[in-house]
Amino acid sequence: MGLRSFFQSASRLLKLATKPGRTELWLSIKVCFLGTIAIGGIGFIIKLISSALPG
Repeated sequence: MGLRSFFQSASRLLKLATKPGRTELWLSIKVCFLGTIAIGGIGFIIKLISSALPG
């Protein structure tokens, strides 16, 4: 992929891109927050299990 074709693709993408609306933005924020909570919860459970095991 040459530099020229990269800039053509980037230009095409920027022409199609739009700002997200308020509802779409809040949905993205909620999904990211829930994903962070889920990964943190899984890590916490693994830490509890590993501390409970002897050795």
